[in-house]
Amino acid sequence: MNDPIRIEEVDAVASPPRARVEDAKETVGETFERKRDYLSGFLAQKPVAASSAEPGGALYEAVLDALKEIYDPEIPVNIYDLGLIYGVEVTEDGHAAITMTLTTPHCPVAESMPGEVEMRVSAVPGIAFTDVNLVWDPPWDPAKMSDEARLELGML
Repeated sequence: MNDPIRIEEVDAVASPPRARVEDAKETVGETFERKRDYLSGFLAQKPVAASSAEPGGALYEAVLDALKEIYDPEIPVNIYDLGLIYGVEVTEDGHAAITMTLTTPHCPVAESMPGEVEMRVSAVPGIAFTDVNLVWDPPWDPAKMSDEARLELGML
């Protein structure tokens, strides 16, 4: 366990051999052709189109835009950026299910806000039916707010 450290002094260390172009096993043309074959398959692929009801789809994004137009009456921030929307599900046949909460169960708009969400989302072209689920678990807290909302309220 108590082995002494040995120090060896040397005058010089041999340099490792340098790579030479002549030593290469493939020519530049062969390497380029191989890369071209690889890229041709990759470039031939077409992007998968997102369903309009999935995140990134037109109908889903239109529902989010409608939610971003609804503002909390006491706070000058929309309910989406405020973090009151917990989930958005949209089906191809036009059914939207919104899961949301409020800042507190005693919020003055507790009775009217879910109705306004239902009305605004139902007005989106392509939405036939809207179901709004008001939940209290998990409870809302300021950590659920977007950075834009925090900036608007001076919390950043």
